[in-house]
Amino acid sequence: MSAAQLDAVVVGAGPNGLTAAVTLARAGLAVRVIEATATVGGGARTAELTLPGFRHDLGSAVHPLGVASPAWAELPLAEHGLRWLQPELALAHPMPDGPAAVLDRSLEATAASLGRDGDAWRSLVGPFLGRWDDLAAEVLRPVVHWPRHPVLLARYGLRGVWPTRAALPLYRFREERTRAMFAGLAAHVIAPLRAPMTAAVALLFAVMAHEGGWPVPAGGAQAVADALASYLRALGGEIETGRPVASLDELPPARAYLLDVTPADLAVIAGDRLPARYRGRLVRYRPGAGVFKLDYALSEPVPWKDDACRRAGTVHLGASAGEIDAALTAATSGRAPAPPFLITSQPTVVDPSRAPAGRHVLWAYGHVPHGWRGDLTDAIEDQIERFAPGFRDVVLARSASGPSVLEAQNPSLVGGDIANGAFQGRQVVFRPVASLVPYATPDPSVYLCSSATPPGPGVHGVCGQLAARAALRRAFGRRDAT
Repeated sequence: MSAAQLDAVVVGAGPNGLTAAVTLARAGLAVRVIEATATVGGGARTAELTLPGFRHDLGSAVHPLGVASPAWAELPLAEHGLRWLQPELALAHPMPDGPAAVLDRSLEATAASLGRDGDAWRSLVGPFLGRWDDLAAEVLRPVVHWPRHPVLLARYGLRGVWPTRAALPLYRFREERTRAMFAGLAAHVIAPLRAPMTAAVALLFAVMAHEGGWPVPAGGAQAVADALASYLRALGGEIETGRPVASLDELPPARAYLLDVTPADLAVIAGDRLPARYRGRLVRYRPGAGVFKLDYALSEPVPWKDDACRRAGTVHLGASAGEIDAALTAATSGRAPAPPFLITSQPTVVDPSRAPAGRHVLWAYGHVPHGWRGDLTDAIEDQIERFAPGFRDVVLARSASGPSVLEAQNPSLVGGDIANGAFQGRQVVFRPVASLVPYATPDPSVYLCSSATPPGPGVHGVCGQLAARAALRRAFGRRDAT
């Protein structure tokens, strides 16, 4: 299509940008996506980082919000190559002594792994099982909204509004493995466990494990982006890669521009199209802590001490809730954690295509201060060895990605911040600014569709879908866009 025929231009081909484009194209609009890097995907890309034949995820690896995403529920992504693979266990959280806690699709199997806390776990998550669509409609959107399921939302809010540190005794968790597992779930938000509403994140991850599992995409995270791109092209949309955008003036004429970028980049790219006061609010948006990631090519599976870890797609490594809290507090306070809390993924337990026959890949990261320039490799491997003695003996090659490397791979990961903003203060509720429609800007043709908007980080496309719906209403007068 020619530039004169465009209705909308989307800047950035991550999952949110692609989902925004798909949403607009499904509404019959002419859309073009412009991406700075050579391939689509953003935080959902896969590449050979270590040795030939070993395929590693550059960003996200496990996608509970992807398989359960309301933005993708009606999209024919399977017809465009996306296939979800479910490991036997969603999550294992081993302990230095004693059995691991596990998250299984089965509520009863999970409760059985938690000893004395089985009944408390059933009481906590049970009311939300079988209600995922209703719950997602309430929590995967701006916090301030008119609820469609007020009783369900109130029940979730009463359980999740607490800091995790306060929630653990309220939930009547007595086993250290239960407390550690729940703290590890909360750690995905990258905030100290004293921060309000961190329990809500942990509860959401727990419910998703029972409802849809924690799957990996066959072939790697790139399959998610490739399926969205393929579907967009089938709808008539265009994708242009290898073209950085520094200003809206560089873009072809269109009635709407949707940007899958950081708030600070939006301020720069939009420039004088936005009022100076609004640009100032975008620039003051606070970044979060960074991560230090290691990708491994392995000669054999990780030699976990606990057998449950050998069957799990994701393994969290933190010996106690206190240790996890200390690691998060350090990283968000400008100090390297010792020891770090680790989130690891071993996709080859369910997807052997990711490595040569008999070989495996492992993806692991620990939290570090924003923009940290140190090397966490030894600390990460010491922590893995603690739960998997002999791990270093099976390592064929490793690739380290500190904050600067992550930002070079994906400019949206400023300072290694994979969450696109700190989960603290006003930003717990309002992202990126206080607004009832956070995707819209003072310019009715300019919208933000990145994970700096609600519901926040994760490979789910909801930020892009909701931003596109806002554009359909405001720029195109589609009052039926909900």
